[in-house]
Amino acid sequence: MKLVFAGTPEVAVPALDALLASDRHEVAAVVTRPDAPAGRGRRLVASPVAERAEEAGIEVLKPERPRDPGFVERLKQIAPDCCPVVAYGALLPRTVLDIPRHGWVNLHFSLLPAWRGAAPVQHAIMAGDEITGASTFLIEEGLDSGPVYGTITEPVRPTDTSGDLLTRLALAGAGLLAATMDGIEDGTLKAVPQPAEGITLAPKITVEDARIDWQAPALRVDRVVRGCTPAPGAWTTFRGERLKLIQVALVPERTDLAPGALAAGKNNVYAGTGSHAVELLWVQAQGKKPMRAADWARGVRIAPGETLGS
Repeated sequence: MKLVFAGTPEVAVPALDALLASDRHEVAAVVTRPDAPAGRGRRLVASPVAERAEEAGIEVLKPERPRDPGFVERLKQIAPDCCPVVAYGALLPRTVLDIPRHGWVNLHFSLLPAWRGAAPVQHAIMAGDEITGASTFLIEEGLDSGPVYGTITEPVRPTDTSGDLLTRLALAGAGLLAATMDGIEDGTLKAVPQPAEGITLAPKITVEDARIDWQAPALRVDRVVRGCTPAPGAWTTFRGERLKLIQVALVPERTDLAPGALAAGKNNVYAGTGSHAVELLWVQAQGKKPMRAADWARGVRIAPGETLGS
């Protein structure tokens, strides 16, 4: 089939690579979000998908909005058979959805209908899911509600951050998306409507969602830290300034600390929660680089009675 691939961040690149490597399909063009300011200089930078497409010598389309007449007309000229999508980042109007004869097929990083929305991996970890996965489905105008072509499953490991899990899903999902294109092309794959039960939503994680509630159980604190790493980053406050929490560990044997209370030894820093303590392993103070929590504690010289989040 002739394909137009739509995607933007680094997590979409493995799927683009898998389609480029296929001897059954031609990636005629790539659709991605416009260049965005990045870095200290805030200079405009192309998306990872745009960079990879340019390396491969493929036409790159960067519409401000997918409904822009110039983009719609160019897509009609290319006349793709199907448009595979991975984390493109913009809603597709009906005028665009109707152009490819096999529609737009999205790779979504959850087992639909669970975790429909922008942040499925983060929500799966924060909810304590033990199994997640990826799904390919036909895009409709509803939110991730279209019929499903195929799925893969992936265990959530006890120490997984959302970054760890998303990396694995991106690699495994690339193969799923390529296989889905093969099945659509040879007619062996039919999309199946999603069940009406089991629908959960995964909206974008806000900065406030990533704030640690020290009254919550230690297991919840650990899940929020892992689910929000690397972005947007779990955080709390210390002496009125924001402190980012990069990694913690559960310490069930220590139950003597009140929620948010700190205890620092030579090589360890503990914080109380609503159940038992967690050990702070890696933190990042405001305006500083990430560091081991023990090094941070030595630098700030935690006084008796000081707490996090107050």
